[in-house]
Amino acid sequence: MNSLPLDWAARLSVGGTNLNFFIIKQLPILPPETYLEEACLGLKYVELIVPRVLELTYTAHDLEPFARDLGYEGPPFIWDDERRHKLKSELDAIYAHMYRLEREDLEWILDAPPPSASFPTLKRKEMKEFGEYRTQRYVLAAYDQMARGELPDLSNE
Repeated sequence: MNSLPLDWAARLSVGGTNLNFFIIKQLPILPPETYLEEACLGLKYVELIVPRVLELTYTAHDLEPFARDLGYEGPPFIWDDERRHKLKSELDAIYAHMYRLEREDLEWILDAPPPSASFPTLKRKEMKEFGEYRTQRYVLAAYDQMARGELPDLSNE
């Protein structure tokens, strides 16, 4: 439930600062069977999501049982802000494909023109820190990789 497409849909549904249960029930939350659909290269969406979630989550030894439940036997992953941002962007691209969004729809979600700005604080912060809206570039690059039938991989971005 932590993806830009769902966050965007929630922002459209919430009129204030409270997210009531009746609103949550109306959000476009993907059914479990969606995760078992083929994503690309013969892999299911769940096979793309789990390794990324594992790396984002397993950063301390106290989460070792969680990692072992997922079949991972290695040490915790090192916290690396740049790597984490790329993994989150890959996940957002994966979810955009799961929601069957067209690229133009994803572009709108990431950066709708005023007065409909979707994530203005994120964009403003990244423009100040990096001189670009980095999340938009990363998510669209990963989305395009998947659209070409490739695995989303921003490690060289």
